Amino acid sequence: MKAIMVPRRGGPEVLELCDMPEPQPRAGRNEVLVDVEAVGVNFADTVQTQGMYPDGPRPPYIPGLEFAGRVHESGERVMGFTHSGAYAERLCADRATLLPAPKEWSAAETAAFLVNYFTAYFAYEMAGLIVPPKAGAPRPSVLIHAVAGGVGTASVEVGKQLGVEMFGTSSSPEKLERVRTMGLDHGINYRTHDYEEEVMRLTDGKGVDAAFEMLGGEHTASTTRCLAEMGHLIVYGMATGHAPQFDFMTMFARNLSVHALWLAPLAANAEKMRAAWMCLSPWITAGTVRPVVGHTFPLAQAAEAHRLLLERKNFGKVVLTI
Repeated sequence: MKAIMVPRRGGPEVLELCDMPEPQPRAGRNEVLVDVEAVGVNFADTVQTQGMYPDGPRPPYIPGLEFAGRVHESGERVMGFTHSGAYAERLCADRATLLPAPKEWSAAETAAFLVNYFTAYFAYEMAGLIVPPKAGAPRPSVLIHAVAGGVGTASVEVGKQLGVEMFGTSSSPEKLERVRTMGLDHGINYRTHDYEEEVMRLTDGKGVDAAFEMLGGEHTASTTRCLAEMGHLIVYGMATGHAPQFDFMTMFARNLSVHALWLAPLAANAEKMRAAWMCLSPWITAGTVRPVVGHTFPLAQAAEAHRLLLERKNFGKVVLTI
């Protein structure tokens, strides 16, 4: 079978299309063979390739965290999450971890769901916002960085269902306008405006109740200063490549809390994943949650897909099709 390999640490240039042996389900493991039709490309994939995750896979390995395809024996359409190995024509997966693919979704849309929407769900849960506000109560608010990206657009769709007032940052007015049509309340172009100043201006100096932060470096401290009293900072990445810096004096003064979010260990918790799926699936059925696929590439162009993410040129999800 064809698969993308990471033979050594590095950027997109290290990704290689190779011929690999067919995977075989292991006896006694409840594994099934899945014919992969599409793969979600995540910023985490680029971070793993560079070796920035201490517990990430080590070369040589097949990258890829999420996939959509068909169970080889039955033809059943499914989607799944894996530690690595999705950038391939076939893979083996634990049958119990697979979820049914929504009937109305394409393979690309299905592959774009798991990482982004479960990350968004757990971010809202950690912020205490997973329950919609009571009638008459003020709308809770959240700041979403990279709002035009995969997790960003998922957070907007989920936030709309929860009745949250959403502030989002992006690099262009065109991207922000597209996300506004999805439900974003306040778009902030970080190239032309200081988002910290804009958030405080738009909230009359109060700040937001929660912030989803995946930039790292000095942005973590700046985002902290966007929070209101008793606010929640959800840190789920470091796209700048720098470890988060914290403004502890602001945290003390406003009694703020910080939550670290990494989906990989959560995905191993069947009870938590089931609870998240029970919340998300009715929205899927109602058609109010549906992944935004902005770019698709064939498997052989995985390097180009990674470059698009690293250059911040994507809108919505980037997907590899097989």
